Amino acid sequence: MVRGAGRLSALAALRRRGGIPAQEIGELVPGFRPETALELTLSHQPELLAGLSWGKPRPAHPEGAVGAHVASLLEQIDYRNEPRTTRAALRIVALAHDSFKYQVQQWLPRTGENYHAMRARRFVERFTTDEPMLATVELHDRPYHTWKRLNRTGRFDAARFEAMLNRIPDHELFLTFVEIDGASEAKDPEPIRWFRDQLRSHDLVD
Repeated sequence: MVRGAGRLSALAALRRRGGIPAQEIGELVPGFRPETALELTLSHQPELLAGLSWGKPRPAHPEGAVGAHVASLLEQIDYRNEPRTTRAALRIVALAHDSFKYQVQQWLPRTGENYHAMRARRFVERFTTDEPMLATVELHDRPYHTWKRLNRTGRFDAARFEAMLNRIPDHELFLTFVEIDGASEAKDPEPIRWFRDQLRSHDLVD
């Protein structure tokens, strides 16, 4: 269910008022063309456009701006030739998942409501009630952080990991996005292999 599809605002005025660069989404995400009503609605939201323009080259994201990263994910989604509904969900997650890093308050702990993925979820849930999509946006970084903690300390919080798995309605969708997001040459593929093995050991994916 898409909410707010009829509320496409006067973008130039909103951007000036909010100090948001006057750029269209096609400039920020090269090659982007909306494929669904939800994509069209999101692509006109100043908060999303500001997030897509944010970022400089950094470890794991040498491409710099979030919009360039999103463009690379959309290309990978094209190559995968997923079913229509899966493709639509993956594209929304790709658009939103990292686009609210600019709103994180750096002087506070980057957890809970101050974590970029939670901020992204709060944005997307204004427009849809699709929980598989929302959970993927919110939790997409959790497998990597779990693996990183295990690799660094040797400790695995099984209860916390199980709680995360229980919150994911569609494990195939979630794993597919994690694989796409982690496919960059700048990222270590080992966390993805580890997470895939965990899901298989729980009989959650093939």
